[in-house]
This record gives sequence, C-alpha cells and structure tokens, in this order.
Amino acid sequence: MRLKTVLGLGIPLACSALFARLGVWQLDRRQERLAVNAGLTERLAGQVKDFGSVTSDALDKRWTPVSLSGVFRYDLEQVLAGRASEGSPGVHLLTPLQRPNSDTLVLVTRGWVYSPDAASADLGRWREADTVTLSGYLLPLPPDGSPPPADRSLPLRQLSRSAIETRVGLPIAAVQVVMTSDSAARLDSVPRRLPPPVLDNGPHLSYAIQWFAFALIALVGGGVLARTSVVSGRAKG
Repeated sequence: MRLKTVLGLGIPLACSALFARLGVWQLDRRQERLAVNAGLTERLAGQVKDFGSVTSDALDKRWTPVSLSGVFRYDLEQVLAGRASEGSPGVHLLTPLQRPNSDTLVLVTRGWVYSPDAASADLGRWREADTVTLSGYLLPLPPDGSPPPADRSLPLRQLSRSAIETRVGLPIAAVQVVMTSDSAARLDSVPRRLPPPVLDNGPHLSYAIQWFAFALIALVGGGVLARTSVVSGRAKG
C-alpha cells in the first residue's frame, strides 16, 4: 500500500512541477515582450531620420520615424479593402511616391477613408499635393502574398510588395511609410492618418497565473489523495 501511495503521489507532483515550469516560461515570454515593446516605443519617439538612410534591414527598422520627399504617383494609387476604423467600414489609400533620382517607388499609406462597401473610394476627392515632404514611420512590406485581382479596378485584399509591383509595374521599396504628417490640418479633405501602433504586454501574465494555479491544484489534490489512500489503508488494516 505504501508503494502504491508513493506512486500515486508522484503523478500529481510531476504535473505540478510541469505546470510551474510552464508558468515560469510564460513569465519569461512576458519579459521578452516588455523588452521588445520598450525598444519599439523608444524608436518611435526617437529622432526623425531621412528615409534614404534607413531602407536597409527593413525588419530592424520598423517604427523608425522618417521624413520623405518626392512626388505622389496618384496614377498608380491602390486601395486596400476591408479596413475598419472605430467600427466604420473603410479602406486604406496606398500611394506610391517617386523620389528624386530613384527608379524605386516608396509605398506610402496615406490613411483611412470611409467606404460603405469597404472596397471602393472616390480617389480624386482625397488627393493632396503632388510634390510633398512628409513624415511618418516605417513598417516592413511583406515580400509575398496572394496575387492581386486581374481586374485592376478591384481593390487589394492583401498587402504585399509583389502585389503592388504587379499592379504598378515598377520596383517598390522593401518598407512602406505610414504617413503621420498633416493629420490635423485640412481634417475634412485628407485621409484619416493611422494612429501610432498600440502596444500591449500580451496575455502571458494571465497564462502564468493559470499555470501556477494548476500547479497548486495538482499539488494539493495529490496530497489529499495520498492522505485518503493512507487513511483507507489503515482502516482496512
């Protein structure tokens, strides 16, 4: 009976140790996320850089604030469908920008506009100046994705560099610029600029608490079962 009790107690103890380890793992993941968020927040609040100096290593430059000058190519503008804002349907306006002395266009996300069907927009209404100096922050442009609809009058459903290049017929930079300048001026005649990214710490803390709770339940439950087994054995003896 004693051996059976020890073996019976070993299972909940092993489970308790496993659950506790998973809880520690979730805490470690939370710390990693906090560190990443702190770095991104610091980068977003940092000094504005010239776009040409930060185009390499796109994934490491996301959220870098930049300034960019050139000419908007409204003739190549694209619509990204299915973009909601505060519960309202809409689209994002994606306008390639031609820089001086460069054959590679930079995709600028100018912002959100209301669209009842979340797929179309009167692009002429939302045109701004042709030659601009704008500010914004960098985001990687996914290199590949679903091919765009063959009908060029249809909007994009997924954003990727290959889809944009297919549509415009010209090379596109590996990063996009999310435009933030001019967000207050002419509020009724420019797209609604996208707000800065919102960071959260994720669900790791709540997951850790759950795993620690499971560990405690397994430990207490195993102890209760072991005690019950011992008492039962004595009673039978």
